[in-house]
Amino acid sequence: MNDLPRHFKVVRTDRELQMPTVDARLREAGAQLVLLADGAPEALLAREVADADLLLMCYTPVTAAVIAGATRLKAIVKYGVGIDAIDIAAARARGIPVVNVPAYAEETVAEGAFALLMALFKRFKPIHQAMQTDGWAWPEARWLAADLAGKTLGLVGLGRIGRSMARMAGAFRMRVLAYDPHVPPEAVPAGVQRCDSLDALLQASDAVSVHCVLNAQTRHLLGAAQLARMKPTAFLVNVSRGEIVDEAALLQALQQQRLAGAALDVYGREPLSRAGHALAALYAMDNVMLWPHLTFYTQEAMQRLEDETLARCFEALRGQPLSVASLDPRLRAQTQGVRFVDPAL
Repeated sequence: MNDLPRHFKVVRTDRELQMPTVDARLREAGAQLVLLADGAPEALLAREVADADLLLMCYTPVTAAVIAGATRLKAIVKYGVGIDAIDIAAARARGIPVVNVPAYAEETVAEGAFALLMALFKRFKPIHQAMQTDGWAWPEARWLAADLAGKTLGLVGLGRIGRSMARMAGAFRMRVLAYDPHVPPEAVPAGVQRCDSLDALLQASDAVSVHCVLNAQTRHLLGAAQLARMKPTAFLVNVSRGEIVDEAALLQALQQQRLAGAALDVYGREPLSRAGHALAALYAMDNVMLWPHLTFYTQEAMQRLEDETLARCFEALRGQPLSVASLDPRLRAQTQGVRFVDPAL
């Protein structure tokens, strides 16, 4: 590592997501590493980033004010996929490249989403609770589950994770629909039926799984009107971003039994909490599976995430262009300090 600066400063936010290999390798290379907790105040982040060479973030917002004072910053590395918490326009204006790690957990998250889908159909939560409380459950109507085979799964978003989800659903002999205006008809995988409108997908699906990115166009994409178009017997799964769904409308639909259930791994405000959170009522619902934003969290995915994060860090520290594998137009619009690589490689 003789080609790295002798001394440099790295700020990593969201230290609760442990990255032991990243932290150790950066320190070995000579970094002054500052770890900030989830939800670190903007003023604290701005103060620490002011003289930093690298900013690694996962969830903590990186605002224009933070970027404006970062006089030495060589790159912002999102160790994860979603970039909605970064003011990319402000970074571009300063010539600070932004990069993410787009493909480390595509299969992993799809597996998690499908597990949550199965849990809803098979009534895992109430049956497990009955076993824990009573020790047994007889085949009564309240435990009656449902088959996946023959049901229709609607995918909102047909990117990497959505395609993996489609393949898994096909293996269970589900009919698969997809709505993604960015995917032309000729690019839709075999076995998937493309829907021209979101409404058509919602009305036809026995379960809807969300796999699109969060941006200005997809925020509250599934609002009260869209949820009302779903069958009252249908389930909703969201492992993408909480704000894609109008969570207040979803809570109301569940409370009024206008949906059969939901499985959520993401929330507009995290962490979820039993007290003082707008979605706290979900904890008491036996038709709702709550997961703590961990569908990505496996040994294999974390190894890939750490390896890719370190590769981007060392590119920046060596003064090399950062490799951007994401197809997100917000990252592809960058013109300084990046090079675009084939995401399939």
